[in-house]
Amino acid sequence: MRRLAAALTAALLAMPAWGQEQAAQGSAAVLRALDKVNGHFMDAEVAVGASAEMFGLLVSVSECRYPAENPTGDAFAYLLVRDPRDGAQHFSGWMIASSPALNALDHNRYDVWVIRCKSS
Repeated sequence: MRRLAAALTAALLAMPAWGQEQAAQGSAAVLRALDKVNGHFMDAEVAVGASAEMFGLLVSVSECRYPAENPTGDAFAYLLVRDPRDGAQHFSGWMIASSPALNALDHNRYDVWVIRCKSS
């Protein structure tokens, strides 16, 4: 009986929650950076596992995911943002394209946010 209960529990935990979308892995993230002092911005496509320098910050992308049923839908990426000169970490975590302020980079001069994921 315990084995049956354990098997049912494992099967239920492996299934997605009702209404929850399946996420697909992107091969790269499209990011936008803003220099708040002079108003300049730049976009960069950064491959998963790679880094790019955006203005005065080094931005690394560990993962980029998007809804499997809607590739143009809401993307979310795991980013690490550091100062390339001294390695000081300014941000580490998930950013969501539709809600960049939910978990935002806290930097006095620069902003970085996710635009979308690219699939291969």
